[in-house]
Amino acid sequence: MIIYPAIDILGGKCVRLRQGDYDEVVEYSDDPVEMAYRWVDEGAQALHLVDLDGARAGITINNDIIEKIAKTCGAPVQVGGGIRTVEAAATYLDLGVEKVIFGTVSIENPLIVMAAASQFPGRVMVGLDIKSGKPATKGWLETADLNPIDLGKRFSEMGVAGIIYTDISRDGMLIGANVEGVRHFANNVDLPVIVSGGVTSLDDVIAVKKLAEYGVIGMIIGKALYDGALSLKEALVLVR
Repeated sequence: MIIYPAIDILGGKCVRLRQGDYDEVVEYSDDPVEMAYRWVDEGAQALHLVDLDGARAGITINNDIIEKIAKTCGAPVQVGGGIRTVEAAATYLDLGVEKVIFGTVSIENPLIVMAAASQFPGRVMVGLDIKSGKPATKGWLETADLNPIDLGKRFSEMGVAGIIYTDISRDGMLIGANVEGVRHFANNVDLPVIVSGGVTSLDDVIAVKKLAEYGVIGMIIGKALYDGALSLKEALVLVR
């Protein structure tokens, strides 16, 4: 089970959004690169980066920061936010990123994701962000009237490497992960799943770890680490 500290980049700074709301921004550092070094120094096996500027604009924006982290932090990096073309995915992979995450385009134009997964086998993931039981798009600003499990099965057929399952209602709220929702989803989709949103305590870490038998391979933790509610070192001990 892998723990991915989250580094969300907005305006060149490391921030967190409350439930994906761009009007609810908390700044944690003006140097995302140093933050990456900190988490790796504390034992992080991998990092989860999000280009929030890119997610909102639909293009990759913070390439320089992401490249520096990917090439110098000493841990594998996965990146999402604004990746809506095969070319954008290729750009990030050329920068040293291990895996890229498609969000909005995976719902609006899945053929792009299929093409990327074919061109870069094992390196393309899909971010499925759930809001009120429906997948959200465009930086969580809109929702699509689709069934998440049906989408997950479709992504499996496309050859993607895995799915990042985010419960927006829990993201940045420090109220615990949606364990039952993740279990139901992962049990019905034949792909590795990474949990995001709400992991707040060591009890949450243990609860998510127990989902390994359903295909859950990791968890992304953000606000709980930045606010000190959860110690990365202590969490890592529980998943090893």
